[in-house]
Order: sequence, then C-alpha cells, then structure tokens
Amino acid sequence: MNKTTVNLKSRIYYFTLFLFIIFLGICSRKTTFVPLWIGDFLYAVMIYFLVRIFLPFKNAFSIALLSLLICYSIEFLQLYQGEWMIELRKTLFGRYVLGQGFLWEDILAYTFGIFTVFVFEKIILNYFSQKSV
Repeated sequence: MNKTTVNLKSRIYYFTLFLFIIFLGICSRKTTFVPLWIGDFLYAVMIYFLVRIFLPFKNAFSIALLSLLICYSIEFLQLYQGEWMIELRKTLFGRYVLGQGFLWEDILAYTFGIFTVFVFEKIILNYFSQKSV
C-alpha cells in the first residue's frame, strides 16, 4: 500500500470517529442522566480527532498539545463579551462551537478528554504495531 492510500484511510478512520463523537456529544446534551461535563469531555475528544484528520501522521503527543491549545483557546475566548460575539453565540453554530460562558470545570473536562483519547490511541497504536511485527 502506498503512502497516499494509507493517508486517505487514516483520514477516513479519524473522520468516522469525529462524526461518531459529535453524535455522542449531541446525545449527551439531550439526556438528563448524563452529567454536563461528559459533553465537554466529548468536545475535547472531537477536537483531537479533527486535528488528527488534518495531521494524520503527526505524533500523538503533538496532536494532544495542539488539541488542548484549541480547546483552552475556545474556552478562554468565552471571557470576551463583544456584542458581535454574543450574537454569534446565540446561533446553533456559536452555541455548539464557541460555548456560552467560561468555566474552570470545562478546562478540567477538556484536559481529561484529551488525556484519555491520547492514552487510548497510544495503547491501540502499540497493540496494532506489535501485532503487525
């Protein structure tokens, strides 16, 4: 298999995971028995897979750091209360992507989500790389 084929397959794999995490995240907000932090956890996992789609061959640690930077930036952006930003947050896109207000608990959920998907990916990658040898 050439590198282009592997690249496309890994992007499709990460895109499928990305869509699945979005589905789980939306479901988590529609049910009352799932704690709110689970949605933030899944948001961070979604960001991780989104970064993976664009950078499929970067090492997992770099992806985790970039994903955390994106999540933290979006959370701290919620401290900005410009009129145009408030209006944007009233839209479906703004509500789901930019959030409503800054919470330190969200920072913890993002950190836990990125850490979890990072460890999971390292375990899975190590398993498959050992199996192929």
